[in-house]
Amino acid sequence: MTTKLITGTCLQLLRRYDKRSESYRATLLDDDGPAYIRVFVNILRDILKEETVEYVLALIDEMLTDCSRKILVHTREKLQDTVSGNKVIKSKTHSAVIANGEASNSKSKITNIEDVLIGVVEWLCAQLKNPSHPTRGIPTAISCLATLLKEPSVRSSFVKKDGVKLLIPLISPASTQQSIQLLYETCLCVWLLSYYEPAVEYLATSRALPQLVDVIKGSTKEKVVRVVVLTLRNLLPKGTFGAQMVPLGLPQIIQNLKAQAWSDEDLLEALNQLEEGLKDNIKKLSSFDKYKQEVLLGHLDWSPMHKDPFFWRENITNFEENDFQILRVLVTILDTSGDPRTLAVACYDLSQFIQYHPAGRLIVNDLKAKERVMRLMNHENAEVTKNALLCIQRLFLGAKYASFLQ
Repeated sequence: MTTKLITGTCLQLLRRYDKRSESYRATLLDDDGPAYIRVFVNILRDILKEETVEYVLALIDEMLTDCSRKILVHTREKLQDTVSGNKVIKSKTHSAVIANGEASNSKSKITNIEDVLIGVVEWLCAQLKNPSHPTRGIPTAISCLATLLKEPSVRSSFVKKDGVKLLIPLISPASTQQSIQLLYETCLCVWLLSYYEPAVEYLATSRALPQLVDVIKGSTKEKVVRVVVLTLRNLLPKGTFGAQMVPLGLPQIIQNLKAQAWSDEDLLEALNQLEEGLKDNIKKLSSFDKYKQEVLLGHLDWSPMHKDPFFWRENITNFEENDFQILRVLVTILDTSGDPRTLAVACYDLSQFIQYHPAGRLIVNDLKAKERVMRLMNHENAEVTKNALLCIQRLFLGAKYASFLQ
């Protein structure tokens, strides 16, 4: 494909549209929207200069932001007949144009607006995987997705392209203005996807929830907190999200956020709804379900159940489920966690299991926990060494004498 010049008609339309007010542009699009769509598509198809392509993409982004629904509906009705014979730049072509200044020989034809959007989504996912510009590639792609994911068809295409997993690494606390904007638009994408069930299913298997909680725990930017809280409110009733939110400490975080002076009424309402939803969820969970979620997430704290004799007597046989799955996870935490509080609680819980289970000593030995706990007796944190020592003492003495050790 070789570079071509803009036709006189395209140039005339572009001059009429370029550098005009939003209201004037809206009037032009109302009068002859498909003509301007053709102009933009023709430029992207024929012009290879990087600055021109970036500028036209920015115009398209502004157009979609200002009147997304109207343009898409209007174009869906008329674009088939008006540009069905035109060649379109596809995602690989876009990548090559911006990254290398070259173009592929793609000759696919536009059949409807959905085909165009599929190509755009494919290109945006490619940018998230391998950005063509080191600083602008990812923010530009996320900004476009924050607008396009309002369309149900785009959400479907994005999930099919495995795009959800590309968002997860970008959900992390931010400090600079630029990174805060990127975080906000990333969370906005996740919020839009929280209305789409296939995307929710993927979010449930990822680290999205703990990372969203970390964001609102440390963020002071109101718009970031708002979009994350709205996302959590959407996810609360779905699957096991509600059960996972409790051990992550979200109820306390919500209380802390409610104590702050927020000006956004939607945020205050969402905080109240999320708080009530979490309370209902806590009531539904049995104590062992809460304990299980806490262990599986790998974040242990001194919640009352750990030192409650009634909890251990009533639930000790539940530890036998799935070939002692929870006990095995506790042993794994001793190797993998770097959090002193988590290590201390894990050692204590193992010692409680030894005390309350008839064969606790033998089972813990079979899981090779003794060596791991003994290494923690030399830990720099006093809380860890104290509970590691308690666990070893109970391991050597057995259940008969373990109750004397506290």
